Amino acid sequence: MNLEDIIFTDNLPTIDLHGFDKDYARIKINEFIRDNKKMKNSVVVIIHGRGLGILKRETESTLRSNKDVLDHRLFYNNTGMTLVKIKIDK
Repeated sequence: MNLEDIIFTDNLPTIDLHGFDKDYARIKINEFIRDNKKMKNSVVVIIHGRGLGILKRETESTLRSNKDVLDHRLFYNNTGMTLVKIKIDK
């Protein structure tokens, strides 16, 4: 599944980072990715909001450094959320 092909995100696992500071957000993002990899969910959603961009930048940085992330991009219909493709072991 390509991230560009996703139209609806209602049925995807989601984490909402509203109210988190950037350090706690980094920890929760990595836990979320790890847990969904174990559950074999290949695509997840991270809601970081638009605001000042602090959580958006931290999300980008965390995903870039996570070895289990194959791809990530802002959702074209809502720039306050990021779609993430996770590497699933066979």
